[in-house]
Amino acid sequence: MTGIEELLLSRIRDVPDYPEPGVMFKDITPLLADPAAFTALTDALADIAVRTGATKIVGLEARGFILGAPVAVRAGLGFIPVRKAGKLPGATLSQMYDLEYGSAEIEVHAEDLAAGDRVMVVDDVLATGGTAEASLQLIRRAGAEVAGVAVLMELGFLGGRSRLEPSLAGAPLEALLQV
Repeated sequence: MTGIEELLLSRIRDVPDYPEPGVMFKDITPLLADPAAFTALTDALADIAVRTGATKIVGLEARGFILGAPVAVRAGLGFIPVRKAGKLPGATLSQMYDLEYGSAEIEVHAEDLAAGDRVMVVDDVLATGGTAEASLQLIRRAGAEVAGVAVLMELGFLGGRSRLEPSLAGAPLEALLQV
């Protein structure tokens, strides 16, 4: 385990039985409250963005906003929020996707992404991969290219990577931590 992995893991709190019995929630708020850990996380994700040749960062609502915005600033890139349906004013592109029980919809401003953009998606956790997969579809529908996906942690037991790989079409998926 590397020094950054140890630092990040030491600042993530396990909360048993949240939001329902049997779930071990990974709380990143202690990491965000620690300037050294938050800076190390931001730097690591910004390095991935630069390495992939990204020109913009997409952050997924809501914790992807918290991580993605400082990553974009650190890497000198634009930041684009991908929001739940109905939260953005003006013209949007939307994408429906399936959840374990039901479906959801995300949106992006239609004019924020265009041909020539290389977009890296940033989020806190890759779980089942549904939201990330929908965001990749949105990015491509806007005419932009997917530079990759970067997350703080991947919950490998939920199979998000295997769900996401066809949509990545060879673009990298990087997780700083595997849980």
